[in-house]
Amino acid sequence: MEISEKTTGKRFQRLIGNYKGTVEGPLVICIGGIHGNESAGAFALQRVVTRLKETTPLFQGRLLAVAGNVRALNAGVRYFRRDLNRMWLPARVQTLSKNTVAHETAEDAEQQELLAIIREALAQGPTKVIFLDLHTTSSDGAPFALISDTLTNRRLAQALGTPLILGLEESIDGTILNYINEMGHAAIGFEAGQHDAPQSIENHVAAVWITLVEAGCLVPEAVPDLAAMRATLRRASRGLPSVFEVRYRHAITAADAFVMQPGFANFARVEKQQPVAEDCRGAVRANESGFLFMPLYQALGEDGFFLVREIKPFWLRVSSWLRRASADELLHWLPGVHYLGGDKNSLIINTKIARWFVIEICHLLGFRKHAQTGEQLIISRRKQAPE
Repeated sequence: MEISEKTTGKRFQRLIGNYKGTVEGPLVICIGGIHGNESAGAFALQRVVTRLKETTPLFQGRLLAVAGNVRALNAGVRYFRRDLNRMWLPARVQTLSKNTVAHETAEDAEQQELLAIIREALAQGPTKVIFLDLHTTSSDGAPFALISDTLTNRRLAQALGTPLILGLEESIDGTILNYINEMGHAAIGFEAGQHDAPQSIENHVAAVWITLVEAGCLVPEAVPDLAAMRATLRRASRGLPSVFEVRYRHAITAADAFVMQPGFANFARVEKQQPVAEDCRGAVRANESGFLFMPLYQALGEDGFFLVREIKPFWLRVSSWLRRASADELLHWLPGVHYLGGDKNSLIINTKIARWFVIEICHLLGFRKHAQTGEQLIISRRKQAPE
């Protein structure tokens, strides 16, 4: 059965629900449908808010559930002119804040409205903020979580029991997840499955309830089917590694005439030089062996596919220990590594001098690749939300 407005008769509005407890606590902001063809997250949030209002459990803090690209959701399209999840660059957001931007596209208006509702919620001064961005994919496959690799994000994402994807923020600019992270708040992206699969709604519902419990808004006993939800998500990803790292993004434009080869599911194993797609230049081949990630099977999109590789959980434990021991403060003493303009959160690395496992070491210590020109690599510290 296809999930759509046509089958449910429901239309979306910006505010899906606002549920506030009688006890102060975290602010959990959930967004569904920032891509208009990904309605499962918005439907899931409707179900969660309805159940909260019917059962009225003891709730600490506030849940704010919003729809992303409302106009596109109601039209059943990914977006009209611009991808709303690529528009959250710092300079643009700063300009939007002045309320002087002309709305040249439907997505301009959507972003202005979303920014206003998020900033209004944040202005109320919650001590802890957790952002959950709900998505689906055009291909079949297991649900998974996406984070910028901070210790707080890691803890919340791992509680979902699905594969964890690291490093996507180094390949894609302008996502709302990055925007929230750069403000210093916890932010998790959750991909529940294929766009039109009914199970995607169930997976999103589970992810929201688990996040509310992990955030401290609800005690586990307030969600009687919590154990079953956790089991459902674990079962959906059984047999897959628990942690992946993005290695490659195959960016595309409309002029490329890109077409994935049929039959690839998320996390399908591929070998180096294996044909995975075609474009106007001929066969598109995997540039290394690994797992195919988010292959594109829809008309709109700027990402043909990604390649990811397994990261052993041991290295996450090592990085956690190193960060808690403030080992990152020693990084600038290494040969070829210097602070960028005196900013202790940004470093410039001469890769001709610092040649071995540079990115891997930076990731362990909580830094992300920001830019690279020739032999000059710029990294910046990921902003850590309070634990």
